[in-house]
Amino acid sequence: MPPTPDPSGTTDEEQRLRELGYRPVLARRMGGFGNFAISFSVISILSGCMTLYGFGLGTGGPAVMLWGWAGVGLFVLCVGLALAEVTSAYPTSGALYYMADRLGGRRWGWYTGWLNLLGLLGAIAGIDYGAALFTGAFLNLQWGFEPTPEKTMLIFVVILLLHAVLNLFGVRLVSVLNSVSVWWHLAGVALIVGALVIVPDEHRSPSFVFTEFVNDTGWESPLYVAAIGLLLAQYTFSGYDASAHLSEETSNASVSAARGIVRAIWVSWLAGFVLLAGLTFAIQDYDATRNTETGVPPAQILLDGLGTDGASALLLVVIVAQLFCGNAEVAAASRMVFAFSRDGALPGSALWRKVSARTQTPVAAVWLSVAVACVLALPSLYSATAYGAVTAINVIGITPAYAIPVLLRLRAGDRFTPGPWNLGRWSRPVGWTAVVWVAFVTVLFCLPQSSPVTAGTMNYAAVALVVVLVLATVWWFVARRSYGTPTTAAYGDDRDQAELAEGIV
Repeated sequence: MPPTPDPSGTTDEEQRLRELGYRPVLARRMGGFGNFAISFSVISILSGCMTLYGFGLGTGGPAVMLWGWAGVGLFVLCVGLALAEVTSAYPTSGALYYMADRLGGRRWGWYTGWLNLLGLLGAIAGIDYGAALFTGAFLNLQWGFEPTPEKTMLIFVVILLLHAVLNLFGVRLVSVLNSVSVWWHLAGVALIVGALVIVPDEHRSPSFVFTEFVNDTGWESPLYVAAIGLLLAQYTFSGYDASAHLSEETSNASVSAARGIVRAIWVSWLAGFVLLAGLTFAIQDYDATRNTETGVPPAQILLDGLGTDGASALLLVVIVAQLFCGNAEVAAASRMVFAFSRDGALPGSALWRKVSARTQTPVAAVWLSVAVACVLALPSLYSATAYGAVTAINVIGITPAYAIPVLLRLRAGDRFTPGPWNLGRWSRPVGWTAVVWVAFVTVLFCLPQSSPVTAGTMNYAAVALVVVLVLATVWWFVARRSYGTPTTAAYGDDRDQAELAEGIV
């Protein structure tokens, strides 16, 4: 890790924010651990790994899940390192789009912002719908509840409302919940893996866990199937930009936000591999696990290995972890909505940028975030493959947004002034590795995941990406005069910053 200077105080960060063009209006009540915790909570191995485990069983099987996790984690760490360096230089709630704007110009910032926003809102939908699926599986085990799509959607809406309400109480509560989430996740992984190692009488062999390849996609090419199977890992390794989005509410953000990104990735990388290995070694009946009546293959693994009571108890551990994850993602997405509106990019920006005077929280932005996430998940009522599309929307929306600031930083060369946390001579090789990887996975996850391709099996993520880019282009011609970061638009001087502050209600 590159050396960093002694931490500066909150006052210095507030001055740095003013230098970047913004008047501080959010409460800086989050410490370094809390900043790491929000990205770790959003990555949430107990959400991503568990929710898409069933997808992995048929898309490459154990070999792709385990080796794919190891490989994807390494490349994502490169992306995180490169992004952390730029975050250190520009610690604002706008994060990715603000960096792109500063390094490449207004249009770069505009499209980066829309991609980032699509990914964040898709992540809320994916995380909370996954929590609804697991809640339905738990109710099925306990009381014979039938998790129909309609009932799952109702659970999903209740979870969204819970997360909206929790986020209205202010960033201090969000920070406390995220700190608890870190230990809950680590203890949960240890508990699940420990129970699956000790209790079941039989386990799969190492050769099965690390070499068994399963193809249930309809595609004939093993290479194509293995590539598509990387979605499990790449979907889980997303959302670590949350540390950057919460930087205006973090002490010593120029260092803490960068560290938070990197630490969240490598801790999740190690813990996630242990979790996937523990689950896969404990599979008793592969086909029965894939086609479980609970609708959630990890629940069947727990049920077969630990019995109903043990499975129910550990499912509760997973569900609580997923609720922590969704709550953190709502916090990150709402800050993105707030920042993008602060710079005049969204329809109705004057409403979405308002901040509560009591809690210093962007209340309207919170409600908009959960409302759009609800709309994104509605196709799950009618299509069994829609959830996979929602997760892919998250990946192809947010992942390119990670690479754009990195690419622009590489293009800027010596014109880029590093922050206190930087990669030094490793900046260019790590940065180019990150950009190439992101280009690869962006193309990959626009491809169809099942064959034959029909209306029910089509990967609509590519359609969603095109729609967002088209709408962003159309809206550009409407809002380009009002949009801009402080040096290029309406919020550049003290008078206009005072007008922005009047958005506090």
